[in-house]
Amino acid sequence: MTRQQLIDQIFLKESFLCIGLDTDIKLIPPFLLDYEDPVFEFNKRIIDATHDLCVAYKPNSAFYESRGVDGWKSLVATCKYLPASCLRIIDAKRGDIGNTSSMYAKAFFDEQSSGMNFDAITITPYMGSDSVKPFLAFEDKWVILLALTSNEGSKDFQFFGNDDSYLFESVVQKANTWAADDRMMYVVGATWGDAFLDIRKLAPTHFLLVPGIGAQGGSLKEICKHGLNKDCGLLVNASRSILYVSKEENFAERVREEALKIQKKMALELQQLGRRSLEHR
Repeated sequence: MTRQQLIDQIFLKESFLCIGLDTDIKLIPPFLLDYEDPVFEFNKRIIDATHDLCVAYKPNSAFYESRGVDGWKSLVATCKYLPASCLRIIDAKRGDIGNTSSMYAKAFFDEQSSGMNFDAITITPYMGSDSVKPFLAFEDKWVILLALTSNEGSKDFQFFGNDDSYLFESVVQKANTWAADDRMMYVVGATWGDAFLDIRKLAPTHFLLVPGIGAQGGSLKEICKHGLNKDCGLLVNASRSILYVSKEENFAERVREEALKIQKKMALELQQLGRRSLEHR
């Protein structure tokens, strides 16, 4: 999916919702355990119920890798089932050098090799450019680099520096030289509110993948206040708050209701963005 295709989907659906498929077999409705692949059946029903309300899906690879061969089969099946109208993100947080990164990229981007053909992958930046560029070597694929994460431990390293420059800001500045806004995104946690102003000074046109609303308590309104740009520029992720609202047989209907609540709020934010754009013409 290209940048323009993503923007088109956002304004067509009036949504910038990304649904995280962090599927834990211990938390899915028990009746699904009778299926040959319970995890894929769960994901399939989630996708069927929400694909018109979101613009991206983001399976977290750990939830699949932890189940060995069965988990990989579920992940491959899920990747193949994801609709072309949504950005397909694998949340793998890989980061290694040389041939190792090339193999990681092949695992998630090369369908002939692995059966998977994701559009984007999350990457840790600690090892620098030679750990990131093998992913960018795959044409038309996105790298989503961890910049400022929503977890409590982000303070351990990401705020190293001083009031003039923090480590997370240096990451964004340097990564801007590796790829433009049509190939590079940044992860910025929803719990950091005002920090979006600092990120936007460094990456005014880039898309930001934003975890941390819902279960982690981030505010959608606060994110939009500081993070929206003229193209929207945000993908706001929700996982647990949507996935596990019900364990009944009609769980997918409840999931859709939760996704629709978020989509309606996003539609209002995009409408306000459109009005502001008209006022500035």
